[in-house]
This record gives sequence, structure tokens and C-alpha cells, in this order.
Amino acid sequence: MKPDEIRKIEAYLRSKFELPSLQVKARPRKDDSAEVYIGDEFIGVIFRDDEDEDLSWNFQMAILEIDLEDV
Repeated sequence: MKPDEIRKIEAYLRSKFELPSLQVKARPRKDDSAEVYIGDEFIGVIFRDDEDEDLSWNFQMAILEIDLEDV
């Protein structure tokens, strides 16, 4: 993903989730996705989907059972 694309997605997610500490970072050796962090904690990956006529991005986040123990 291009730097300007990453900045736009980061701004969108910060606004949507009301999380100014959210960061979207480029992935080494990958140009179709970026990593999402809250502070220093990795929370998921955004994948760029441009195979159809409509460009879109898909956010994938895994929630482990251990993550739910303190809830």
C-alpha cells in the first residue's frame, strides 16, 4: 500500500473508532496490506482488494481466547 493510502486509512480508522493512538504501518516486503496497531500492540491487518471494479480494504483482526479472560 502506498504511504498516502496508509495515511488516509489511518485517519479514517482513528475517526471511526475514536482512537487517536491507532496507527497503520506498512508491512516489510508486502505491498497489498498494512499492519494496524493501538499504541504498541499489534491488533490486525488491512488488506487492499482491487480485483473487482471497486477498490476496497478489508480489516482482519483475530481475537484469542486468552484476550477475553479479563473481560
